[in-house]
Amino acid sequence: MKIPKNLTRVNKVKISIEELIDFEDKIKKIYETGKILAPIHLSKGNEKELIDIFSYISPNDWVFSSWRSHYHALLHGISKKKLTEIILNGKSMGVITKKPKFYSSSIVGGSIPIALGTALAIKKNKQKEKVFCFIGDMTYETGIFHEAYKYSRNFKLPLHFVVEDNNLSTNTPTNKAWNKKSSIKKDIFYYKYKRQLPHHGTGNWVLF
Repeated sequence: MKIPKNLTRVNKVKISIEELIDFEDKIKKIYETGKILAPIHLSKGNEKELIDIFSYISPNDWVFSSWRSHYHALLHGISKKKLTEIILNGKSMGVITKKPKFYSSSIVGGSIPIALGTALAIKKNKQKEKVFCFIGDMTYETGIFHEAYKYSRNFKLPLHFVVEDNNLSTNTPTNKAWNKKSSIKKDIFYYKYKRQLPHHGTGNWVLF
């Protein structure tokens, strides 16, 4: 895993690998009963990396996530009870809270410009919070990421990107889509992991 050199650990993460896995297992079982009437995207296999990354994220910082956000939400301080309620209400891909400052979106790259604007506001208001934006390896290839990255660096904004690389966009290998993947910039969090669950849901799907 790659960690930017300009950051230090500021947080003692209180949730364990076992707790993260147990939470997703419980959501999986609830989903399979038909009680969750909306898509869910579960995580597995990247617990260790995320616990390490969140040791660099203060509870007062902003975290922006994508559709696969359960682990991020728990690690940033959303309680298991609150997150379960949000998921049961069909908002697994749109987890949004003020305390802690957390926002997720089901739109590819949808969180990036909002994270950028938040970082700009923090700088203009001379606040101390940082912004952390989690994206996948295919989102990293998009134009919206590269524009936001360039703007944030040119204006020295407190925005930090985390690239979670499973080499897949839904079920399309990123390296095949682009013939090869772009190299990761030096000041970005980056780790690889193997997706252990379907892109969405919990079982096999017919895809077109």
